[in-house]
Amino acid sequence: MATFLYRLGRASFRRRWLVTGVWAALLIVLGIGAVGLSGQLTNAVTIPGTEAQRAIDHLKSTFPEAGIGGGTARVAIAAPEGQTFTDPANKAAVERVVAAIENAPEVARVTDPFKTRAVSPDGTVALVQVGYDQQAFALTDADRAGLEKAARSGESAGLTVELGGDATRAAPATGATEILGVLVAALVLVITFGSLLAAGLPLLTALVGVGVGMAGITTASGFLELNANTPVLALMIGLAVGIDYALFIVSRYRNELARGLDHERAAARAVGTAGSAVVFAGLTVIVALAGLTVVGIPFLGEMGVAAAITVAVAVLIAITLLPAVLGFAGDRVRGARIRGLNGGPKPGRTSMGERWARLVARRRVSALVIALLGLGLLAVPAASMQLGLPNDANAAPDSSQHKAYELVSKGFGPGANGPLTVVVDTSGSANPQDAVQQTVRRIEALGVAGTTPPQHNRAGDTTLLTVIPRTGPSDAATEDLVGKIRAAGGTLHDTTGAEISVTGQTAANIDVSAKLAGAMIPYLALIVGLAFLLLMLVFRSVIVPLKATLGFLASVAATFGAVVAVFQWGWLAGALGVESTGPIMSMLPILLIGVLFGLAMDYQVFLVTRMREEYVHGAPAGEAMVAGFRHGARVVVAAALIMTSVFAGFVLAQDSLIQSIGFALAVGVAVDAFVVRMTIVPAVMSLLGKRAWWLPRWLDRLLPNVDVEGEKLTEPPREERPVPVPV
Repeated sequence: MATFLYRLGRASFRRRWLVTGVWAALLIVLGIGAVGLSGQLTNAVTIPGTEAQRAIDHLKSTFPEAGIGGGTARVAIAAPEGQTFTDPANKAAVERVVAAIENAPEVARVTDPFKTRAVSPDGTVALVQVGYDQQAFALTDADRAGLEKAARSGESAGLTVELGGDATRAAPATGATEILGVLVAALVLVITFGSLLAAGLPLLTALVGVGVGMAGITTASGFLELNANTPVLALMIGLAVGIDYALFIVSRYRNELARGLDHERAAARAVGTAGSAVVFAGLTVIVALAGLTVVGIPFLGEMGVAAAITVAVAVLIAITLLPAVLGFAGDRVRGARIRGLNGGPKPGRTSMGERWARLVARRRVSALVIALLGLGLLAVPAASMQLGLPNDANAAPDSSQHKAYELVSKGFGPGANGPLTVVVDTSGSANPQDAVQQTVRRIEALGVAGTTPPQHNRAGDTTLLTVIPRTGPSDAATEDLVGKIRAAGGTLHDTTGAEISVTGQTAANIDVSAKLAGAMIPYLALIVGLAFLLLMLVFRSVIVPLKATLGFLASVAATFGAVVAVFQWGWLAGALGVESTGPIMSMLPILLIGVLFGLAMDYQVFLVTRMREEYVHGAPAGEAMVAGFRHGARVVVAAALIMTSVFAGFVLAQDSLIQSIGFALAVGVAVDAFVVRMTIVPAVMSLLGKRAWWLPRWLDRLLPNVDVEGEKLTEPPREERPVPVPV
């Protein structure tokens, strides 16, 4: 591996114009494709095979006029202060709003609250239901603006109008706040290298990689149905790993120049040694992200594959475009160009990383105990994690969606915000009418807030019942109610022959959350197992990969605890700009496991490969650990600060899922880098000594030698060795 990458780095350095031209051409072609071929991203969250989804698929063929599965909106209208809708003027104003909504773009169905009896008992709140034939993600900004304009026409008559529902929510997008993370990353790079040019190279190549990845995803959206969070995740990961991979190689390049190598050989050796670590670090991230495809959740698989491709692009750029750019930079990339910054310790002085490693080695037991206790304390809130999908209750308090939720809750109870749709398939029933009546009685006996009159399809073999729970859509009692209705459906099928199923947005969210929770442990086992094998191949050790994976599990537990404390309990929510709290997004844990595992292994590979390099070159185990920190700690700290900064920039986003992902990844990277890799790793390596590198002989013979540490580069490659001249 090291020899191959050495030659690749040297070839890229020599043919820098060609390599740069190829990447520039690819970026231009994909950019043109993104402009001309892009499609609509989806914010729908569906999982084939769940009961809610099967019911929707059934209704599309038997009861299409019901529009189940399309976008929905709720328009909550409140009468003027001190008045009710018994006033003819207020009633007429609501009817004008209904008529205006009927003419709004793409609207397929609108209910009249006076005909459906959707007026609160005190007469102060009316609820208008709006339905679309197409899914919410397919609606344009113009469609949403048309609905809002029509609905708010009632405000001129003194009515209070608020809109909620999935049809009112636009797809998440990135904004200027995320640039703050990049600016902090640039500052860290300048401090690390002491040179604007050296600091600019990782940013430049990372932006090229992100540009290629994002343009490719945007182009693919014209041919595939991609989740709206797919480009956001790819942007997060692409920026972070792109900067970090380039940082690692540029740092090694400068070290090789300091040893006296010429620019071409320094670039080749940097790619051959640090580039090997980058390749395997990238592989762990790709394995973790691509592994999302095997958990049976399509939208997560799409997000994982897109992010994995972006990481692969970042790796390719680091080992090809970066050495080409180093060829253009010449000697200007070496040495400090900013007064007061020298990019490292002065000659003859011990580096901070070495001093830290020796301190931890002397106090290894105390350091290990304190670090583990801290992680355990931070992980405590994770035991109270409650999973769910976003609804209007979780929207920002000043948003129309949240205000609509509050109005509906006030007028009709919180359950009206999450009605359940019960499908009664009577095609196999001898007495369809009796089957429906028995179903209604059984559901009402469960203690629901109410049911609406049954709706029958034209064929008379499918009936819809709308059930209003007593509790809100995210409440555990609502989930229990769905389970009870489904259990009762089994009994009703035995007695009436009718098939009973529960669907609707609330039931679908419950099914999705259950599926995601169930997939977490198998997915964790999959990626940990695969990555363990990969790390064993890299480090030729059983203990080091085991320690790495156990440390990762501790990092994940601590990160989950921090996420629960902020986004569920509300601790520090105001300081972090988190406007609403509630259940943790159900997709977050499994997504966090995949992404954080890959990124955590980055630091493991970056730091421990240098230890391994020193060890195989003859250093004692203890000194190899210290030497690894001497050479790698500064870069790992800089990389962790960069990743944390990039992810933290997304905490300022408007979308709650993006906020929680950004926060979780920022905390996870900081905890893993500074507590696990920078404290627990040296403490354990010091305790174990040379036993850390133990590998059974039979396994040593089976595993191929990939030479990540560049052992074969201790001598010049064959083509660079001096040729004997006969005399």
